Amino acid sequence: MRNIRLITLIFLFCLLFCGEGAIKGRTMVKLPTPSTKGTMSVEEAIYRRRSRRSYSQRALTLAELSQLLFAAYGITDSIRGFRASPSAGATYPMEIYVVVGNVTGISTGLYHYIPEEHSIELVKKGDIRQDLAKAALNQHMIVNAPISIIIASENRRTTSVYGDRGIRYIHMEVGHIGQNIYLQCEALGLGTVAIGAFYDDRVKNLLGITEIPLYIMPVGALGK
Repeated sequence: MRNIRLITLIFLFCLLFCGEGAIKGRTMVKLPTPSTKGTMSVEEAIYRRRSRRSYSQRALTLAELSQLLFAAYGITDSIRGFRASPSAGATYPMEIYVVVGNVTGISTGLYHYIPEEHSIELVKKGDIRQDLAKAALNQHMIVNAPISIIIASENRRTTSVYGDRGIRYIHMEVGHIGQNIYLQCEALGLGTVAIGAFYDDRVKNLLGITEIPLYIMPVGALGK
């Protein structure tokens, strides 16, 4: 009995604190708890916001990735399920994917953000930045950035409530998310640019998704 309890405790410890691990056949990375207080004001972040296409070779940290994904679509009200970005009727049509090329502590690959768990799940192994850049008209900032955040929409979640007008609400929502990522980048000393020029089908096939990709946002540290 004592051994069983010990094994159980070890399993729970790894589940909570060990980062990348397998859960029921899924390779999951539990992200660090995001901060809700920073050192830069909203006003300053808005003033400094720019589209930045050049990044240093520094790897991003898991804490930075956590903060970016929380700012994009993280849960801000666990009771009602509200998120960091507004959504028409709280339908939340977006799925957030991350192409990881250089993040300390996790493997390269394509990951899917799970807001309810504030975790990312490995979808595809390997560095696919070159292929993603080709699908985006050879915009090589995607290759140089340690990560690219891809925002994709499952339109039916919103159009089933609002009909065709829901498409307009979806396009508004991706703008909200994109601006959150921009401002969070400025607050963290990172840079990003919102890319809308890409071949939808090529991106979908590369990622193996059914949702409609709307934005690709490479992110990296500033400087040389």
